[in-house]
Order: sequence, then structure tokens, then C-alpha cells
Amino acid sequence: MEIARVIGDVVCTRRVPGLYHCSLRLLKSVTGSLSVATDPVGVPPGKWVFATAGSAARYAMQDATTITDLTICGIIDGWDEDEDGRG
Repeated sequence: MEIARVIGDVVCTRRVPGLYHCSLRLLKSVTGSLSVATDPVGVPPGKWVFATAGSAARYAMQDATTITDLTICGIIDGWDEDEDGRG
């Protein structure tokens, strides 16, 4: 699982059928890389989240047939980003 901050929404009106009407969020990891994740939780921008990648990302969605490689699994309520293990 990865820790990232939600920095915004991704809006795309044309998508493959396997994405249905999933909410999409733009994530920025602690290392600064950007990615797009499906969001079954409903996270607002600015919140820290943990997300799962790969085939596990599909199972984190309500419908496991959703085409996704990164899914937000929860909102982090408390975490000191200065103590994230990067030392």
C-alpha cells in the first residue's frame, strides 16, 4: 500500500466501459510522483490517504470487475509526514 495526498479531482467524460462512473482523484506520493486512483471512499482534496495498487486495487472497489490499477482504500486520520521513514 502507498501513502499519498489527494491534490484534486480528475474529470473525464469519455472513458472505457470498465470505469463506469467511478470518481477519480489525482494523488501525489510522498516522493512527489503523480498518479490517478479510483475513489470509492469520497476523499476531498488535501487529505492523506492510503491506496492499494495492482490486482488488489480491483478488489478494493465495490465491483471487482472495475478496470483500475490504483484504488484509495481509506483516509488517514493521523500521520506525521515528517516521520514517514525517509529519515
